[in-house]
Amino acid sequence: MNRATEDTNRRMLRARDAMDRAYAEPLDVPALARIAHVSEAHFIRVFRATFGETPHRYLQRRRVERAMSLLRDTDRSVTDICFEVGFGSPGTFSRTFRDIVGRSPRAYRKEAVAAGVPTCFAMAWTRPSG
Repeated sequence: MNRATEDTNRRMLRARDAMDRAYAEPLDVPALARIAHVSEAHFIRVFRATFGETPHRYLQRRRVERAMSLLRDTDRSVTDICFEVGFGSPGTFSRTFRDIVGRSPRAYRKEAVAAGVPTCFAMAWTRPSG
């Protein structure tokens, strides 16, 4: 791997790490591109080439993953969880959750049963693929 590729990968990882840390905050492409020190268009192109999905989809998936955990482990309302993980409306949250997980947040909560397995296995089994 040449130095330029390493530098590009490091920049994309820096932006992805920021998304992982601040997934519930309103993040937009201009802010993420500034973190990566590249233009907005270049950021979107390179992020997708590096990680296989757009920055927006990655952020949505991270938010849904956190919501899945909260739905399994708490009795908080779906609406409270929606806003806590960074979605602006329950409708958008439910639609995105269904697109990624394959069922609604309420159906997911009903089906999520603590099976008494180690957390690392449960996380691997329940990680959304889309």
